[in-house]
Amino acid sequence: MSRLMDTDELARYLKLEKQTIYNWLHQKKISGIKVGHVWRFDKKSVDEWLNSQMVEAKVKT
Repeated sequence: MSRLMDTDELARYLKLEKQTIYNWLHQKKISGIKVGHVWRFDKKSVDEWLNSQMVEAKVKT
């Protein structure tokens, strides 16, 4: 497991609002580990998820 980030760190990393992170958790778009009352996210897993979400751009010639 790579570095764990909390919700604040993940929101800053993705340049999103914390509420978006919570919405994605609720919608099961991302996964995390709840330790006590704090959500933690594996950076490597987040990066892999981001890469899987990329859409190839069609280049017009």
